[in-house]
Amino acid sequence: MSAGTLRPLEDAHVVITGGAGFLGSHLCERFHAEGSRVTAVDNLLTGNRDNVAHLLDEPRFRLLEHDVTTHLDIDGDVDAVLHFASPASPIDYLRLPIQTLKVGALGTHNMLGLALAKGARFLLASTSEVYGDPLVHPQPETYWGNVNPIGPRGVYDEAKRFAEATTFAYHRSHGVDVRVARIFNTYGPRMRTEDGRAVPAFMNAALEGRPLPVHGDGLQTRSLSYVDDMVDGFVALLTHDEVGPVNLGSPFEVTMLQLAEVVQDACGSHPGVQLHPRPVDDPQVRRPDATIARERLGWEATTPLSVGLARTAEWWRAQQKA
Repeated sequence: MSAGTLRPLEDAHVVITGGAGFLGSHLCERFHAEGSRVTAVDNLLTGNRDNVAHLLDEPRFRLLEHDVTTHLDIDGDVDAVLHFASPASPIDYLRLPIQTLKVGALGTHNMLGLALAKGARFLLASTSEVYGDPLVHPQPETYWGNVNPIGPRGVYDEAKRFAEATTFAYHRSHGVDVRVARIFNTYGPRMRTEDGRAVPAFMNAALEGRPLPVHGDGLQTRSLSYVDDMVDGFVALLTHDEVGPVNLGSPFEVTMLQLAEVVQDACGSHPGVQLHPRPVDDPQVRRPDATIARERLGWEATTPLSVGLARTAEWWRAQQKA
């Protein structure tokens, strides 16, 4: 297969790093449902084998326990490499700063090398965090960002910025067929319950009858997308000619206080909120300019926040009972 082409998904072999993680496991499920052969690669540092347990006995799926910061070779043809391996929550990358930097740098380099060797299309899971605490709102893909490179969040922000730079270097120097997705806040089933981000923290508190922990005055904003919508966006980008970067996220923006209210409604529990100190370099606003995704990919995040959170709360309750 030559660079620039992608065979139909029902005939494709797709390699997904971070495949046992939150987003990665949903991608494994989706591509398997499309008929693809799927190789999930995960060192299980923040991923969980249980996320793909329902696929382990399927003949077109395999889970390979491997750290992508070291060399990886895959036998046979590979049609697409989706690089989603990385700690993604502040709790994780503050606990694992070196690993976060290494997977963004060495992991991206190794997976681009695999894509180059196989003539495969490469999709990088980048992040809205490349915009830092933005001075432009909403954030278009042309915005270069406002990132503190030496702050505690810098290990994640700069790892992803470096990953983007590496991806485009391979594209320009070696002709690797690349796609770059800048992912805005995403939630849904299989988020780690101890993840530390707003939705897991709020949902745990609401279901346990504790005040929801809100940082600062709660007026900082985020745009949240349900995981099924986001997976549709990844597939749309992978199978489109658009290289990117492309913002994937909901244009519907809420404050943390508003999010706390919707989570309480979804959980049927209203213990209120409790204010906590704001983390260092926590962005004040976050909302994508999603024009490119809408006009070129034909993609939008369509699941209402109340609906997605209700589905997530149902899954959360089941985890508590398990």
